[in-house]
Amino acid sequence: MHFWIDTHCHLDAPELRADLDAVREQAREQGVAHCVLPAVDVHNLGTVRQLAHRFNDSYALGIHPLYTPAAQPADLQAVADALGQHHGDPRLLAVGEIGLDFFVPGLDATKQEHFYRAQLQLARQHQLPVILHVRRSADRLLKHLREVPVAGGIAHAFNGSLQQAHAFVDLGFKLGFGGAVTYERALQLRRLVVQLPLSALVLETDSPDIPPHWLYTTAAERADGQAQGRNTPGELPRMAAVVAQLRGMAVDELAAATCANALAALPRLAGLVASGSVA
Repeated sequence: MHFWIDTHCHLDAPELRADLDAVREQAREQGVAHCVLPAVDVHNLGTVRQLAHRFNDSYALGIHPLYTPAAQPADLQAVADALGQHHGDPRLLAVGEIGLDFFVPGLDATKQEHFYRAQLQLARQHQLPVILHVRRSADRLLKHLREVPVAGGIAHAFNGSLQQAHAFVDLGFKLGFGGAVTYERALQLRRLVVQLPLSALVLETDSPDIPPHWLYTTAAERADGQAQGRNTPGELPRMAAVVAQLRGMAVDELAAATCANALAALPRLAGLVASGSVA
């Protein structure tokens, strides 16, 4: 059995609520020993922390760019207060999920950048890495990172260019790959996962989002965007097998490398492993 780390999943999502204990246990049976649970807005800061402690997992605190339309200045203070209150919690690994989304129409780019930059400042203040949301926004994210440098982290669901990938790596980031790479039509993403050094890669499910191709069984389901099953952390080993096949490497080698990369990106996670606090 291989040891896997899902570096990005939303166990607090409504889609998983009915049988969450079973979902997490099934993932553990598949060898997913640890999950990182990022918050997305002020309303789930406490929830991700509680779930991380319940399942011997870990968490990040932040405001996601898709939640910035309703966000208020007081929300930044709430994140700052939570980071201060729980700074001594070894399961608090990062500030996240933060970033920029220039794909979804109607979002205020200026407001997004204000919240992103403010949260980079919080990460600096608390000496924490960040978990980044990157969607058609890599260059802008990099600009702010160069102006407000942080202690690295993970560029989640990375889908930029090879040049942009190397720019994140040069700033101390690992790049997250998951369900999207399982699609044969994702040619650029598949090239990326092969061209990048193994030391740059971490694995994630983004559960329940970004399902792998096998959760869509018919052309009709794919056309209307409805998956046959839920994307859960238990899908990670099968996603990893696709990455290993693309790279022409053994699955156990990929498991060892991506786990080591996750510990490097999120140093407090290494502390949890060393202390035996990872189940």
